[in-house]
Amino acid sequence: MQDHELEYVGFWARVGATLLDSLLLLAISLPLLVAIYGWEYLDPDKTGYLAGPADLLISYVFPAIAVILFWRLRQATPGKMAISARVVDAGTGEKMSVGQSIGRYFAYIVSAIPLGLGFLWIAFDPKKQAWHDKLAGTVVVRPKRENPEPVRFDGAGR
Repeated sequence: MQDHELEYVGFWARVGATLLDSLLLLAISLPLLVAIYGWEYLDPDKTGYLAGPADLLISYVFPAIAVILFWRLRQATPGKMAISARVVDAGTGEKMSVGQSIGRYFAYIVSAIPLGLGFLWIAFDPKKQAWHDKLAGTVVVRPKRENPEPVRFDGAGR
């Protein structure tokens, strides 16, 4: 697809995609964690920050591997696929490298730590890049949407 046929994906569309991805991760991980640790897993006073090795794998390691694999194989997570978005190299428009994928994933921390300002940056950046996109050299794009037919009213004051 030619670059003139693409648009940068904005803040709200990316928020929606992230919410969908988060719900999918929760739907997969929570039943597994409750099956392993019981309902006490949901009580932070009893389990602490990390309930055990399975919690580490299910909550942190497997999601990181899954996201990076989705980026490598489909150029998008399920949430981004739902909005027809792809994450690509900002310079070439081609698929991200393995290093960019790993770097982008861990650069989410940089976007999140200062009160989520790195994510909010998408709303103000001309290329709609979050800080993790800038650090990894990536952009999120999708096919341009058709302009809808303008609203026209046939008569005045009816």
